Amino acid sequence: MSVTFSGAFTFSGGGFTATLAPPATPTATAGWFGGGYLPGSIYYSTVDRITYATDTATASVRGTLSSVRSKLAATGNDNYGWFGAGRNINTVFSIVNRITYSTDLDTASVRGPLSSAKYSPAATGNSTNGWFGGGYIPATGGISRVDRITYATDTATASVRGPLSANRYSQAASTDSTTYGWFGGGNPGPLSTVDRITFATDTATASVRGPLSLARRSLAASTDNTTYGWFGGGSATSTVDRITYATDTVTATARGPLSSARTYLAASSGIQ
Repeated sequence: MSVTFSGAFTFSGGGFTATLAPPATPTATAGWFGGGYLPGSIYYSTVDRITYATDTATASVRGTLSSVRSKLAATGNDNYGWFGAGRNINTVFSIVNRITYSTDLDTASVRGPLSSAKYSPAATGNSTNGWFGGGYIPATGGISRVDRITYATDTATASVRGPLSANRYSQAASTDSTTYGWFGGGNPGPLSTVDRITFATDTATASVRGPLSLARRSLAASTDNTTYGWFGGGSATSTVDRITYATDTVTATARGPLSSARTYLAASSGIQ
């Protein structure tokens, strides 16, 4: 007779106790960078992939996005990455492209669009949904709208959820990966405001939390997925602010700065 156990549980009986550990959490192995711009009106649809285990090599060129554009935002889960919004010299986009990591040599598939064409939003998400907050519409200016993509039904138009607390664009976003998303900084201003979306009740207006220590735009954010979010750079500063998720009504604390002041940067996070 054979018995197979899976999951995490404790079994006691027959004079012994056995505890089975939960399955190991998958570890990310690669990162994908899509789109972009160079001075001279050169817009890109290129997707580059960094393989973490061999990251001294030049990033490999994979399949493209469906159109050339910059000032887009991206979020994802263990299997896919979604790239939404953006602009090029002629067009502002509502398109959402989905990259399938396992077949990333293909052109990214076009999924259901965002609720409107815009650029310079920020995006965050969890394992089932992605939220694209704020952005800029040329005829309108900055907007507070938040669009939610449901990954399992991503061919539908993104649903409009509760807005951010004010119109803003060129901000950064962080998440604890399960419950909340934080949107910090941005234009017009620049701003020090931090808004928090509660994923389970995302039809409500985002709540204003403790501000960043410094108002700025075009910054970047990183997270440890459980406890802290770091918002760094922007507005030609080197400042890094840390939000403690459990006490996020206080002003973010300034931590050690970046090595130089900078704007229009990006950030990632992982296990060292």
